Amino acid sequence: MKRTKGMTLLEVIVALAVFSIAAVAVTKSLGEQMANMPILEERTLAQWVASNQMVEARLTSEFPDIGQKEGQVELAGKQWYWRQNVVKTTDDKFRQIRISVSDDDRYKRIQAQLSSYVHQK
Repeated sequence: MKRTKGMTLLEVIVALAVFSIAAVAVTKSLGEQMANMPILEERTLAQWVASNQMVEARLTSEFPDIGQKEGQVELAGKQWYWRQNVVKTTDDKFRQIRISVSDDDRYKRIQAQLSSYVHQK
């Protein structure tokens, strides 16, 4: 009797089970990534708003006054609210600038924060 080489039915079933488990895991992972896309997009846009406001604050020629400023800007068809806090440091020639960005005018949900220092010229 001649034996042919090949896979048994049991081996095929086990291989299909392994591949189906892997396919389910990949599908679940992709679904979770797709669910997080709007959150990541909002945070990215908020970070851009914070970066733009920081550039504006650093480009002014005068040394910033201690205190708080607020404003709003439109980016990607959405209103963003920013708050700039200028804080005194231990060195009188430096000030810290903190910018917070929210999609709510009451700043209940901060989407991005950015800090930097400026030096008196």
